[in-house]
Amino acid sequence: MQTFGKFSTSFDVEYITEQYIYIPEDSEIIDTAQLEELLNKRRKTVAGTIFLYNPTIAPVGYNTNTKLASQGYVFENKFNELNFDNNCNLFASAIKEGYRGKLIEIKYLFNINKPNIEPTPILEEFDADLDKYTSNQLTRYDRELNYHDYLNIRLSGKFVFFGSGNKFDKHHKNIIAYARNLAAQAKKLGKEIAFMYDNNHDAQESQEGAYFLPPVATGKFKDVRANAFKKAFSKYPPQIIKTS
Repeated sequence: MQTFGKFSTSFDVEYITEQYIYIPEDSEIIDTAQLEELLNKRRKTVAGTIFLYNPTIAPVGYNTNTKLASQGYVFENKFNELNFDNNCNLFASAIKEGYRGKLIEIKYLFNINKPNIEPTPILEEFDADLDKYTSNQLTRYDRELNYHDYLNIRLSGKFVFFGSGNKFDKHHKNIIAYARNLAAQAKKLGKEIAFMYDNNHDAQESQEGAYFLPPVATGKFKDVRANAFKKAFSKYPPQIIKTS
């Protein structure tokens, strides 16, 4: 598997604006030019979308220890091949049959390329931003680079798998509404919706409340989540799965 992405920066904040993973037919490797060719035929080549929380990822040759700009990265709005993060490590082992030769788009609730933003004061700023999003008020973070206009979101492929998180503070009402609206819009656009849920809510409650378990976890949930994710992607399109 390979992963590619584009990065942008605004007021010293770095964002990932596009990301795809490629599931190879066999052991072939593609370059960015071949990626662009596949994207020119996205109706045939993009299988679907995986929605995650936020990225912490870097192009090959760079790292996530410091900002990309401080490492000399030039923001040219071009695709770069990326180093694997923990999500990509799981995807590489879990997504195979039925997806070979296809791209899967990776989207995030928040595109800011920064580690450990949950929970932090940044979420208070996100919640305030989302309250202003539909107005002409200025937002703290770039409204186009960090957030999705859910009513006009572009989704390619047959499915959207939501692994965007489940531990939203109840007082972050705008963030919860934002995640819920993205899921509702994906369904409205006719996409097959998939996610993982647990004993806290049933499948319908999870979808209505945007309670979507992230595929990568730590501690006692690490293997449980990974195995559930593999089970979800054992079929095409992926399935709604209850974790054990």
